Amino acid sequence: MIKVSALAFNPFQENTYVVSDATGECIIVDAGNYTAAEDNALGNYIRDNGLRPVMAVNTHGHVDHILGVPFVKSTWDVPFALHGDDRFLVESAPTHAAMYGFQLSEVPAVDIDLKGMQEIKFGDTTLEIIHTPGHTPGHVCLYDRANGILLTGDTLFRESIGRTDLPGGDYSWIMRSILEKIVPLGPSVRIYPGHGPASDIGHEMMYNPFITEVVRGDVNY
Repeated sequence: MIKVSALAFNPFQENTYVVSDATGECIIVDAGNYTAAEDNALGNYIRDNGLRPVMAVNTHGHVDHILGVPFVKSTWDVPFALHGDDRFLVESAPTHAAMYGFQLSEVPAVDIDLKGMQEIKFGDTTLEIIHTPGHTPGHVCLYDRANGILLTGDTLFRESIGRTDLPGGDYSWIMRSILEKIVPLGPSVRIYPGHGPASDIGHEMMYNPFITEVVRGDVNY
């Protein structure tokens, strides 16, 4: 059984997830820590729980999700994994950071291209990689099939979806990703999004207006 712990970082209150299993190995997903205090909070969590980070993994390349990746890479000497179709977002991150009032002095090098990969492994855990374009071209979700847990990044939130008006965004694609790749996983699957509280697919099928308006036929995505 994996443990999923969320730490909300930076002014966007982005969810950085530490995903660990009984071996003590863990991955850090969407490291958004920005200040020294946030770096310490992440480091203290890792240390206090006796964890061994083995990889920094991102669901996508938006700047609020990569602010802490340089810290993670340098602190624990781990590789950074991202879908190659989002590499352009990482490379242009300093410009995007400045637009939002952030400072990003170091652009993290992508060490592992998730494009075409089916899974990532750490400890005794295997997470399936599900390509879910729409919020960004290279967005992925990470799925623990054995335990019914899905990290959805900014594709699917509790009762909302990720915005599609930024470079590379596409509403029709995000809805295809949600309705054709996420919803079929089943109502009991627990989702952990990039912002906001956790939910489950069953709740979203009933109460997420972006899903229900399509199911009712009010919107043709």
